[in-house]
Amino acid sequence: MSVPTLSIIIPVLNEVEQLPGVIEQLAPLRARGAQLILVDGGSTDGTAALPRVGLEWVESAPGRARQMNAGAALARGEVLLFLHADTCLPADADDQVARALVDDRCLWGRFDVRIAGRPWMLPVVAFLMNQRSRLSAIATGDQAIFVRRATFETLGGFAELPLMEDIELSTRLRRLSAPACPRGPAITSGRRWERRGVWRTIWLMWRLRWAYWRGVPASRIAEAYR
Repeated sequence: MSVPTLSIIIPVLNEVEQLPGVIEQLAPLRARGAQLILVDGGSTDGTAALPRVGLEWVESAPGRARQMNAGAALARGEVLLFLHADTCLPADADDQVARALVDDRCLWGRFDVRIAGRPWMLPVVAFLMNQRSRLSAIATGDQAIFVRRATFETLGGFAELPLMEDIELSTRLRRLSAPACPRGPAITSGRRWERRGVWRTIWLMWRLRWAYWRGVPASRIAEAYR
């Protein structure tokens, strides 16, 4: 099976503690030819001073959507994979992506996610996230969305929203094809769940998504999230 070239794009902002581990974890994928692009949105915690050997760094205006679009503009891979700085990919992510996109009619996908953290509810939350995503064909950024570069460019990239850019892109992508849903897992940090509390975070995220579907401007949703 021919493995498509992969560009992994990570938007970062003040991730000096998380980023070295993520870069180290991605080393085998880089050794197999994946391009790694980090897009700094103006970090002030020393992130920009981290070693850059073998990596491609670019600076952009802050905002995850802007940063990911800036990274995509530098991508050389046939497939773009957008990765949060607090999320780790499975060791065979490139192979899983290749298998997911072996059918030319499939244009995009995301990984099943596992949430790392102490609260006992986190495995349940991850299971429900994965099932919801399969049923709705909507993916969130912590599920490591991947998309054929030609498709991403045809759609004009991420809408430059302050929040919900992942859901907005998924909504447009699912009109073109159903998402591939490889089992992964992508392992994402449970830090926001631990900081805010599991039930409070669930309530907040559903409330924000409901507001988005009702047409509340993303700027107001972002204020509520913060």
